[in-house]
Amino acid sequence: MSALGIIGHVLLGAGGFILFVSGLGILRMPDVYNRMHAGTKATTLGSILFMLGIGCLEPVWLPKLILIIILVILTNPIAAHALARAVHSGPKDEKPDNLERDDLQEERAEGEDLDE
Repeated sequence: MSALGIIGHVLLGAGGFILFVSGLGILRMPDVYNRMHAGTKATTLGSILFMLGIGCLEPVWLPKLILIIILVILTNPIAAHALARAVHSGPKDEKPDNLERDDLQEERAEGEDLDE
């Protein structure tokens, strides 16, 4: 096996491990914001490592995989932000109890004052 093949298998293993830990984090975290953090940050890194591992094993696929990696890097944070804002604008009883500082609520209150 070549050095590139070994690197590819190591990257596949690392990416798979991070994706597995991310799944556990989604199950174990106490509230929606922590689950979202585990679901986006870790899956972004896990997916990138997994695709780089595939790229090392199949170098012909590397240009397409790099485009997919760029797409993942650009879309995962935006999707997490949109989900967090949707959860925040939802019913009050679904928000976590440990939310100590609520900057969006303060912005919303300032916006309501401007509308009146």
